[in-house]
Amino acid sequence: MSRHVLVTGASRGIGAAIAEHFIALGDQVVALSRSGSAPKGCAKSLTVDVAKSEEVSSAIKSAVAEFGPLDVCVVNAGITRDGLALRMSDEQWREVLSTDLDGAFYTARAALASMVRARQGSIIFIGSVSPFIGVPGQANYAAAKAGLVGLARSLAKEVASRAITVNVVAPGLVDTNMTSDLGPASDQLADMIPMGRIAQPAEIAGVVGFLASNHARYITGAVIPVDGGLALGL
Repeated sequence: MSRHVLVTGASRGIGAAIAEHFIALGDQVVALSRSGSAPKGCAKSLTVDVAKSEEVSSAIKSAVAEFGPLDVCVVNAGITRDGLALRMSDEQWREVLSTDLDGAFYTARAALASMVRARQGSIIFIGSVSPFIGVPGQANYAAAKAGLVGLARSLAKEVASRAITVNVVAPGLVDTNMTSDLGPASDQLADMIPMGRIAQPAEIAGVVGFLASNHARYITGAVIPVDGGLALGL
């Protein structure tokens, strides 16, 4: 049976791979992104800045009105504005927290309004191993992604009785444009990966797909690293 799946930050990288994964399963995928672009096969693509609560709420209400209650919501939208903490501007800090953490909350809150009524659903946050291993120059990004863990676990307890699961997938180094922006730090991290290579976006999408499936209905509040062993002991 086709599911209604919503993916934020779906225009490229991990988000696009996740959208493509669900499309291949025959699901109706609604893609949200700042650019409004999305992989071929999406049922709908909407231009949304997740840092703006009203835009998120309006987009999800529109999607639910057209395609019915949300079955799966993948909260992937995120940005980086790297810099050493002593030199990091207020704008660099606030912009990342607004998109990566505030935006995640706005999206989950709007999705839950649909899922609670339907008494079922899966919310999956795309986090990072960054807050667990420490990456110089990413104090803002690591703080935002660490915040997703607390958010997910609080929500998991709030909605478990409604048969809604809430989990975090924490990728390590993935072959995306965002990783390229790390510069030399990317090579340093790659050398630390026990499996000896960085991940492909489709490998993250596969784990997301599992968490959204019936095989994972008893998993909630979990943080699942997909990092080739980079953050052993997470």
